[in-house]
Amino acid sequence: MPKRLIIAIDGPAGAGKSTVARALAGRLGLTYIDSGATYRAVALKAVESGVSPDDPAAVIELVNRSKVGFVAKDGDWHVTLDGCDVTGLIRTPEVTQAAAWVSRVPEVRQKLIALQREVAREAGVVMEGRDIGTVVFPDAPLKIFLEADPSERARRRLDQEQAGGRRAGLSATADEIRQRDRLDAERKVSPLVPAADAVRIDSTDLSAEEVLERILSLAADRGLIRERGTL
Repeated sequence: MPKRLIIAIDGPAGAGKSTVARALAGRLGLTYIDSGATYRAVALKAVESGVSPDDPAAVIELVNRSKVGFVAKDGDWHVTLDGCDVTGLIRTPEVTQAAAWVSRVPEVRQKLIALQREVAREAGVVMEGRDIGTVVFPDAPLKIFLEADPSERARRRLDQEQAGGRRAGLSATADEIRQRDRLDAERKVSPLVPAADAVRIDSTDLSAEEVLERILSLAADRGLIRERGTL
């Protein structure tokens, strides 16, 4: 068995990446990393600093004087910004929209991709994002592109936001999903596209557990795990 197994899970907002990736990492004893948290950390600093996220020059200056990292805490990996744990502060709608803009800046992606690769240098990981299989780890032995119907993705995102205490409506959430899809697709650097060798899974009518079982079966078929659920 490989000492350093990397499984890449990409897909649009609301497709279920985080839920599935976290469960998969837990089942296999790998480290779960949300690559999007790094962009959200930079977006948070932009919001708090009054920097316009769609001003590339200002965002580049901002990221160059920022320190984004990961720290293990309570059995999970938390994202830090300038030494402070900001994991609980990066899921607001304002930060979400700002992250879609700062992630379009090539210099930002270059710096944060280096960080994402560094985390996986020693340990096996399940990393989720939008360019893990195409850019961050193009040689990953298993790449998944998780997708779902836009209306279902909006419903899932709304459930998450309401669970987090945000008052939101389905129409507004669907609009946010469409805007994020557009920004991801139009991004010149690392646009959201499936890797050529990624396995595409439509999760619209599947539970998270059903998606997890499909990925475990794929990993077993490729000899990445001895049997479903063990390395």
